[in-house]
Amino acid sequence: MNMISRRRFLTLAGASAALAVNSTILRAQSATPASVIVVGGGFAGATVAKYLRLWGGNSVTVTLVDTNLAHVSCILSNLVLNGSYKLANITFDYTALGQKYGVKFVQGRVEGIGVAGNRRSVTLANGQTLYGDRIVLAPGIDFDPIPGLDPNKIPHAWVAGPQTTLLQQQIAAMPAGGTFVMTIPPAPYRCPPGPYERACLVADYLKRNKPGSKVVVLDANPSIVAEPHTFTTAFTQTYAGLLSYRPGVSIVSVDSNARSVQTNQGLFAANVLNVIPPHRAGRIVANAGLIPPGSRWASVNPLSYESTLMPGVHVIGDSQGTGQPKSGHIANAEAKVCADAILRAFAGEQPDPAPMTNSACYSPITATTASWLTAVFAYDAGSGTMKVVPDSFGEAATPTKDNFEDMFDWARNLFADTFA
Repeated sequence: MNMISRRRFLTLAGASAALAVNSTILRAQSATPASVIVVGGGFAGATVAKYLRLWGGNSVTVTLVDTNLAHVSCILSNLVLNGSYKLANITFDYTALGQKYGVKFVQGRVEGIGVAGNRRSVTLANGQTLYGDRIVLAPGIDFDPIPGLDPNKIPHAWVAGPQTTLLQQQIAAMPAGGTFVMTIPPAPYRCPPGPYERACLVADYLKRNKPGSKVVVLDANPSIVAEPHTFTTAFTQTYAGLLSYRPGVSIVSVDSNARSVQTNQGLFAANVLNVIPPHRAGRIVANAGLIPPGSRWASVNPLSYESTLMPGVHVIGDSQGTGQPKSGHIANAEAKVCADAILRAFAGEQPDPAPMTNSACYSPITATTASWLTAVFAYDAGSGTMKVVPDSFGEAATPTKDNFEDMFDWARNLFADTFA
């Protein structure tokens, strides 16, 4: 694939990354292919595995490791809660990555990584050890423990799958006139508008199916984190009298049997309780020592997403600490920057000095309308960070039916660009 088509493809995918060299050509003369091990098969991991092979060709081998045989997308998963979508619609296996791009898939739980000279290793729970020239870690998020919280009874549903099903079943069984209480963790967390979106969809479902019910949103943040105009309007107008929003609420403990949460603003009891704990980088990132003291996220160079604490190991997606939002769309964009940087490194080249990424998402507000949010990030050489491009940040003026329809086109394009 030539340089121009790579640029065009990234632009069409909505995740731009300036690509100044053709890494495939630069590596083509090497007799021995380089090797990369990717840990985690979500939007970040699957994308970097795909694009390393798509752009690197036979110059690189890629092994993708994940605990599960398929990834269940958090994107659109809130629609499962109101019964309008199925988990099967957002579940993606790794067949296409293997058949179309030659990515090798290994199912297993990673217990540790190691560095010895120029070789890196990944050790699995079954004792198997994989070796590569570089490692990319994309494990997603982990959660802080909360006293008394039993996730088998009080689901967070912030990792889509069985937790989503459990929460959907609890909402469906909720009596009319009941109370749904949900908590929002302090930022940064996965998908900034996601909790507010969930509150709206649950409120919409209860309004239509469970008369007299209430939704109580306990936000650890001082105000709405994302799309403040959209969600303030939804909370105070669309769901006036049904939804109560309380900012600045921190959790002290949870009684999972009584379905109640003790907070700095008192005790809240519920028929259905949805507690989303505070987030941190995935376990394997922490265990590898890639998180600086006092931080929750991996320290990386945003030009390549290579760890500043362990050379040859990259961290992308929700576990990275660049300050960019943690979402599937931007994870896809980060993965392309990382893939290009790794291929350049194998070719003896420096990373692109001016990468750009794009964060975009749609948020359903009712069963038929949605809003959107977007921002473009560019590398700032002075600070060494990714910063929002002026005038690129914005949200929809109002939720519309057209946005709701566009949401599915956006999601399908992202799913295809990642897994197909």
